Amino acid sequence: MKEDLKDGISRRKFVQAGGMIAATAVIPAKVVNGAEKQAESTVNIPEDDYLQYIDPTIGNIAPLLNTNRPVVHLPNQMVRTHPRRQDYLDDQVSGFTLLSLNVITPQVIFSVRPAKGPITDADWNERLTYDHDLEITRPWYYATTLIEKDIRVEHTVSNKGGIYRFRFPKDVEKHVLLTHCYDNGLYSIDTDNSVTGTEFVIDSIHAQKGKAYMYGTFSGKPAGTKSEGDKDWGKYTVQGALATPKMMNGEKVAMSYAKNDPDVIEFRFGVSFISPEQAKKNHDKELAGITFDQLAAKGKAVWQKVINQIKVEGGTVSQKRTFYTALYRSYVRMVNITEDGQYFSGYDNKVHDDKRNIYTDDYTWGDYIAQHPLRAILNPQQEGDMLQSYVNMYEQSGWMPEYPKVFGDRPGMFGFYSSVMFLDAYRKGIKNFDTKKALEGMVKNAEQATMLASTNGPKGALEDFYYEKGYYPALHPGEAESDPVAKAHHSARSAVAVTLAASYNDWAVSELAKELGNIPVHLKFAPRAKNYKNLWSRDKVLFMPKDDKGEWVDIDPKTQGQSYYNENNGYTYKWGVTHDIEGLIELMGGKDKFEQELDQFFREGLGSSRATFYSKFPDMTGLIGQFAMGNQCSFQIPFLFNYTGSPWKTQKWTRFILDVYFNDTVLGVPGDEDGGSMSSVVVFSAMGFFPLKPGSPVYTITSPVFSKVSIDLPNGKVFTLLANGSSKTKKYIQSATMNGKKLDSMWFSHDDLVNGGTLVLEMGEMPLRA
Repeated sequence: MKEDLKDGISRRKFVQAGGMIAATAVIPAKVVNGAEKQAESTVNIPEDDYLQYIDPTIGNIAPLLNTNRPVVHLPNQMVRTHPRRQDYLDDQVSGFTLLSLNVITPQVIFSVRPAKGPITDADWNERLTYDHDLEITRPWYYATTLIEKDIRVEHTVSNKGGIYRFRFPKDVEKHVLLTHCYDNGLYSIDTDNSVTGTEFVIDSIHAQKGKAYMYGTFSGKPAGTKSEGDKDWGKYTVQGALATPKMMNGEKVAMSYAKNDPDVIEFRFGVSFISPEQAKKNHDKELAGITFDQLAAKGKAVWQKVINQIKVEGGTVSQKRTFYTALYRSYVRMVNITEDGQYFSGYDNKVHDDKRNIYTDDYTWGDYIAQHPLRAILNPQQEGDMLQSYVNMYEQSGWMPEYPKVFGDRPGMFGFYSSVMFLDAYRKGIKNFDTKKALEGMVKNAEQATMLASTNGPKGALEDFYYEKGYYPALHPGEAESDPVAKAHHSARSAVAVTLAASYNDWAVSELAKELGNIPVHLKFAPRAKNYKNLWSRDKVLFMPKDDKGEWVDIDPKTQGQSYYNENNGYTYKWGVTHDIEGLIELMGGKDKFEQELDQFFREGLGSSRATFYSKFPDMTGLIGQFAMGNQCSFQIPFLFNYTGSPWKTQKWTRFILDVYFNDTVLGVPGDEDGGSMSSVVVFSAMGFFPLKPGSPVYTITSPVFSKVSIDLPNGKVFTLLANGSSKTKKYIQSATMNGKKLDSMWFSHDDLVNGGTLVLEMGEMPLRA
C-alpha cells in the first residue's frame, strides 16, 4: 500500500493480494480521540484510483437523529447491506443483513450470523462484540472480526445477491445461523446445503407490508441442519452428515459443520421480491462459477467506473475523502428492482414484465434538490428510467408517489416534489419517460390528494380551502384539531410549510404543462405558484400562519414550529421560495434588504439554550446562526447571495460550511444525510456549482475546493472547471469565463455543461465587490 501522509490524514486502501482482499491503513490515522493506528504498507495505489478516498465510516455517528451506515452495495442496486448495530459507537452487532428496504432508519430483511460449539438459545440473540480497528469498510466489501468468538466475517455483493465468508478457529463445531429481522418469516431447508426463506414485512411505522424471498447455499457438506421446529437447541450438536435431505420449516435455521470440516464456510444468497424461485434464479445467475474474491473484484470495477466519472485535482486528502465518500453515498438510491425482465410492484401487488429497468426507494422532498439533478448529469438515461418508474407507480396505484418504497408509497413529509423532478429532467433534455402521463399524475396530486404532512390519500376540506383561499389554514396554539382527515391520521397541519411547497409544486405543474403545450393546465396553475405571498408578514418579515378566517396566528416563529412549519422553524422557511427568488426579494423590499436579511440569518441567536432549542427542533443540526446544514430545508440558502450584489458571500459560506461541518471522521456529517440527499449537495458544493433552482436548467457558481474538476459525460464529452490559484485563503472568484467568453453573472446553463464546456475561475484572497 502506498503511504500518504498529506495533512496527517490517513485512509484505508484495499487491494487484491494473494487472492484475498487486504486492507491497509496509513499511519498516523486521524481519529476522533487522537489515537494512532498502525499497519504495514503492502502495495502502491495509483493517484488516479479515486476509490482510495472513499471511507463509508465517515459520519457514522449522528449529531442527534439517524446516522450514516457503512453500506455495502453496487450503485443503485437492490442489495444493500450493513452490520446490524446502532451506530459506530456500538461495539456489538446483532448480525449481518441480506437486504435493506431503507438504509437510514434502517429497515433490514433476513439476517445471518456465525456461531461455534454446541448451539444454545443465546447464540440466536447474543450480541457479538467486534473490534473497530479490525473492521474493513469499502463500498463493495465489508469485513470484521468477532473478537470474543475469534471468527472473521467477510462480505461482498452482487446486484441481487451476495456472499458471506466466515473464518472459524480450528477444531471447533461451526454454525451459520439464519434469522428474520421482523421475527415473522419462514425458512425451509431444501437440501443438505441449501435453504429458501420468506420474510413477512409488517412495518406499521413505515406503512410497509409485503414479502421478500431469499435462496441460499452453503459451502461444503453441512454435518447437520436444524430449524426452529425443535427449540431444544441446548441439546443440539453435530450428529454427522444427513443421509437424506429433509424439509423442515421454521423461523430460524442452523447449518452446522463438524470440527474436522474446513474452517472457512461460505454462504451465498440471492434475494427477490417476486418469488422464492426468482431468488434462486438471481442466486444462480449472479453467483454461479465465481469466487468470493472474483465477485469482490467485479464489484470494485463497477464502483471504479462510476466514481472515476468525476476526477479532481488539488484540495487536501481530507477534502477528497469527504468528496468521494459523498459521491459514493449519492448512489445508495433509487434501487433497481428489475429481476430478469420482471419486477414486483407494491402499488398493485402484481408482478409486471418490463424491458427497461424499474427503480424504487426515493424521497422526493429531499432528493429533488441535488440527488436527481446530479444523476441528470452523470447518467441521464438512468434518471429517465427512474422517472418512468414513477409513472408506472402512478398508473398502478392512481397516485403519483412521493416516497416510493418496494411495498408502496410511504407517507413522508409534505409536498408533491415529484413534479419538480419531472420538470427539471424535461428541461435538461431527459424525455425518455411518458411525459403526458407524468403530467396527468402531477395534476391529479395537485387537485385531488391530501396536502397534510406524512399523510397519503384523497383530499378533504383543508385542501378545498387551499384551492379557494390560496393558503393552508392553521390552528391557534392549544386549539383542538377539527378536521376529520387530520384527526384520523394524527397529522400536524404544517400550514406554512405546506403552502410554500404547494406554490413551488404548482409552479412545476404549470411550467411542464407549458412545455408540453397544455395551455389550459398551464394557465390554471400559474397563479397558484404565487400563493406563498398570502402568508408573508410584512411586520415579521417572515412567512407566518393564518387561521381559516384570514387572521394571523400569533406564534414565536423561532421557537414554535412543528405545527406550523416542519422540522425547521420560521427563520428557515423564510427562504423557502426556490421557484421565485425574485418575488421573494420584492417582498423583502429589494436586493439590499434581501442581503441584509441573509446576513442576519447566519448571525441570529437561538433565543434559548441549545438544549432547549434541540428539544423542539432536533432536525436543525449543523447550526450557524439560524442556518441548519443538517436538514434539507436549508441546503439552498447559502447560494442565495448570488442574487445580491455580494456573491462573494456565497463563496465564503459554502467553503466555511464544508470546512466546519464536513470532514473525514466518524463525526463528519452534520445531520440526517437521508440516503444521498445531503451528500449530493456536498458533491455539487465542492465542485463549485449548484442547481439552486430545480426545474430550471441552470447552475449557480460558488468557490470550488479543488483546482480542477473534470466530469466525463455519457455523451463522450468532458465538462471541465478550472479554479486557478485556488487554496484555503484564495477562495474568492475574481473573474469567470465559459469557453473563453467572460461570464457577467454567477450562472451557466445545463447546455454549457453537457456540451463539454470549460469554466475557468480566477481565484484571489479578497472578495470581488460590486
